[in-house]
Amino acid sequence: MSTKFFSVLLLAALSATGAVAQKAAKPAAKPTTKPATKAPAYSAIGRKVQVFTTAASTNQRLAAAGELSFQPLPQPLETQVCVFIDPNHTFQTVLGIGGALTDASAETFAKLPKAVQQEFMRAYYSPKEGIGYTLARTTIASSDFSTAPYDYIADKDESLKTFSVKHDEQYRIPFIKQAIAAAGGKLTMYVAPWSPPAWMKDNSNRLKGGKLLPKYRQAWADHYVKFIKEYERQGIPIWGLSTQNEPMAVQTWESCVFTAEEERDFIKGYLGPTLKKSGLGDRKLIAWDHNRDQVYQRASTILDDPEAAQYVWGVGYHWYETWTGSSMMFDNVRRVRETYPNKNLMLTEACIEKFDFNKVNDWALGEKYGYSMINDFNNGNVGWTDWNILLDEQGGPNHVKNFCYAPLIGDTRTGKLIYTNIYYYIGHFSKFIRPGAKRISSATTRDWLQTTAFQNTDGSVAVVVMNSSDKQQDFSLWLNGQAAPAVSLPHSISTFVVK
Repeated sequence: MSTKFFSVLLLAALSATGAVAQKAAKPAAKPTTKPATKAPAYSAIGRKVQVFTTAASTNQRLAAAGELSFQPLPQPLETQVCVFIDPNHTFQTVLGIGGALTDASAETFAKLPKAVQQEFMRAYYSPKEGIGYTLARTTIASSDFSTAPYDYIADKDESLKTFSVKHDEQYRIPFIKQAIAAAGGKLTMYVAPWSPPAWMKDNSNRLKGGKLLPKYRQAWADHYVKFIKEYERQGIPIWGLSTQNEPMAVQTWESCVFTAEEERDFIKGYLGPTLKKSGLGDRKLIAWDHNRDQVYQRASTILDDPEAAQYVWGVGYHWYETWTGSSMMFDNVRRVRETYPNKNLMLTEACIEKFDFNKVNDWALGEKYGYSMINDFNNGNVGWTDWNILLDEQGGPNHVKNFCYAPLIGDTRTGKLIYTNIYYYIGHFSKFIRPGAKRISSATTRDWLQTTAFQNTDGSVAVVVMNSSDKQQDFSLWLNGQAAPAVSLPHSISTFVVK
């Protein structure tokens, strides 16, 4: 045996002897706390799936379409079409889904028979008989969906002593109060201005763009406070507000331009501090409130400034970037979410323009909504707000003839409601995905099936699947080794509720 090898053995023996001696001298202490245990994975075993479907060329409209059961399916083949869901991974929390309570909606509502008004309120706000709206938006003073432009203050009244919402007391305020009651006494409401009064602007016109004159920035900030406090005094709680509707659009109707830097400086120098000083600092302030195409540039300009960002709850956006010929730019929404994960994203307005009464039953109306809602939520959105909740048989009233579609059309000639399939497509989300729900992981294996999924606070899982193709598609709703065999009809949307 070599001397070197013997030395190694001797050292090993001495080390072992020392370790044993140390153990004998100091017995290992017993753990004082139990080791952490991993939360059990969500299991589909024994769960049932309720199916609700709206489909073209059928009479199914949010119709109960049977119940499914899960069966073992450890590894799907590539030939097996699947919608995968995974409640073990969660993302943003839902604020709500709803629509705007505008002057046009209120005035159309007032022209309908009492029984139809009650039907309308149930259709939108009852979670059982209707689609359970929980979110609402309204305007500060007039928009294009008013019968005429109007202000709340007299000309050149910088002190706002003449401020009054008497105009709104005829139609809009009673309408909103009925909506709140129909929603069970609670409706998350936020507000937005289309334009300051003409005399506060450099073009001396509420319409056609123009900018807020610097000398009226404080008076305009005070105007938001006056509006919120007066609406709340009249029994309409205001959850939040946006700085300006569509701040980069020069429209033929009420509009006002703010560059990103101008909005940032108005927020940090005037609107944010004024809200705080007036006791409204907890109201949620929404920046941008315009299209997806420029949402990142606006968000970065405002949110990279700590003085402005401290006042901002999140970024609102619209879907009208398609006017340029572009498709909907969901990646821009995702980029804001990735860059500013502590701020919120919300679609604040969407509608289909160029109203044609002969096309109120076109299936493409609803499919556009389904496509947008699935992709907006999958890219980090926390709330989705349609534009006018109700319009008349002309797509108005609108004082510049910018007539549009709404989910429900109030035909003032017949006194009846027309349910477009927009209503049903939105309902597949709002009825089953409730405030407080968290988005969960979901994916499909075919691009003609689109999906998003959420887990509600009661533990139920709601999976929306939209088929935009001309063919029926059999698929498996797959969850952690279990699969429920399902069918997606051509041009349909379904919600699968796992309980």
